[in-house]
Amino acid sequence: MTVLPPGSTVAAATPSLGISDLGDGRYRNPVLQADYSDPDAIRVGDDYWMIASSFNHAPGLPILHSKDLVNWELVNHALPRLVPEDYFAIPQHGKGVWAPTIRFHAGRYWIYYPDPDFGLYVITAADPRGEWTKPVLVRGGRGLIDPCPLWDDSGRLYLIHGWAKSRAGISNRLSLLVLDADGTTVERDLGVIIDGDKVPVSGFRTLEGPKLYRRDGWYYVFAPAGGVAEGWQSVFRARNIEGPYEHRIVMDQGATPINGPHQGAWVDTVAGEDWFLHFQDQGAYGRVVHLQPMAWKDGWPVMGEDPDGDGKGQPVLVHKKPDVGPAGAAGPMMAPATSDEFDSRQLGLQWQWQANPQPGWLSLDARPGHLRLFAQPAPKPGNLYEAPFLLLQKFPAREFTVTVKLELWSQADGDCAGLMVFGYDYAWIGLKRVKSSVSIVLATRREAVKGGPQEEVVLQGSPGLPHYLRVTVREGAQCTFSSSNDGKYFAQVGEVPFTATVSRWVGAKVGVFASAAAAGGPSGAHADFDWFHVQIP
Repeated sequence: MTVLPPGSTVAAATPSLGISDLGDGRYRNPVLQADYSDPDAIRVGDDYWMIASSFNHAPGLPILHSKDLVNWELVNHALPRLVPEDYFAIPQHGKGVWAPTIRFHAGRYWIYYPDPDFGLYVITAADPRGEWTKPVLVRGGRGLIDPCPLWDDSGRLYLIHGWAKSRAGISNRLSLLVLDADGTTVERDLGVIIDGDKVPVSGFRTLEGPKLYRRDGWYYVFAPAGGVAEGWQSVFRARNIEGPYEHRIVMDQGATPINGPHQGAWVDTVAGEDWFLHFQDQGAYGRVVHLQPMAWKDGWPVMGEDPDGDGKGQPVLVHKKPDVGPAGAAGPMMAPATSDEFDSRQLGLQWQWQANPQPGWLSLDARPGHLRLFAQPAPKPGNLYEAPFLLLQKFPAREFTVTVKLELWSQADGDCAGLMVFGYDYAWIGLKRVKSSVSIVLATRREAVKGGPQEEVVLQGSPGLPHYLRVTVREGAQCTFSSSNDGKYFAQVGEVPFTATVSRWVGAKVGVFASAAAAGGPSGAHADFDWFHVQIP
């Protein structure tokens, strides 16, 4: 993780630094400048735990920890492998783990998560940093999404969820289930309790991501609507969990640059403050996480700042940090890890594959202090968009530089390895065996998902081993690639910057790969990465 000592002061360009804490008792949004989509969070004692969607990436269900709601550390993944395992042996872009919910009940942590093609799952653990149970399918079916449990005062367990029109044929509705005491079996289906088509708001659509809470005798459903990039945060309340529900929009973009502020979690502090974590869609940078102060007014939450006092807030950009008491006030400033020296026998938590990994893809022991990737053939020759063996991580900031030190060992033309920026469009700079010698190559593929052609710039001549590769990302996700024989003097490769793009429901990623020209070839090609360094200005 990126850590600054207590008392450090961060310059005003905090979104580029990846550290939100300004060091003077204030923070700047976003608190996570990385793609942690659909965040949900809870407080247990003086610890905060956050989870997020992970879609087709493995391991899935990232778990982050914080003491103050501003500084976050990635500490685990609750889902080492996606299920069904065979289905996720290849990339299933945009499928897999959608918006999950985490809760603490009866001494255990519970995560309910949806797979829109298979149904609603539950896993549990005694410690969020430890091992989680294997997923149990609570309710099978296509199009069931965004589950959230609530144990009411009598101990009865309810589970609210939404619907994906792409699978179920319906959307804009929230349904309610009654589960057994184990939380694994549906006892009763109470049907639709909130119908977005009947909300008296013009253009009310895409009601999803519900979070179910209980306060002062009211049941509250926090749920975004209006779409990811343009929407808002709605809240519904009723005395009876089955309704009827009143409705209010409690936060929208207002006069701020924060588009679509919605989908998140209400948390409190030991001092009695209320806060709301939510995401903002930033295109290629993914869905970044913001923190809003929250207050209650006439039985309704108001999120962010409310300059005209009408009960509908707008996001704050800079604000006083939460009062979390002495246990969390003196912690270090930090952000999730990015760089990796590959000195451990385990991959850093920042890394994810495009599908469930296979044992023969990597070794951290074959050459100590190095990540060895064994070259794998791409399912579609020349198109890495469908390759499961890409090892990637999230964009960590608006601007940053990644440098890797690489050696490629190959005897077959077409074997390659390198540094990649991945999305619907992707580009990589690397070493490739061409005409019986290793060359530096810059490859770009536009609309890879549609089978667009791959273009390559090949620089003939021995690049030397080891070789250094670099990508520099500037505002607007503009990426410039360069290479070096000595790690000091880098020469740009390619004249026009590559613009990073989203992939299915996720932002762009950056990482490494090794690809073989053919399955079972004679080369036994592999790539050794000495380190992966991320520099955030």
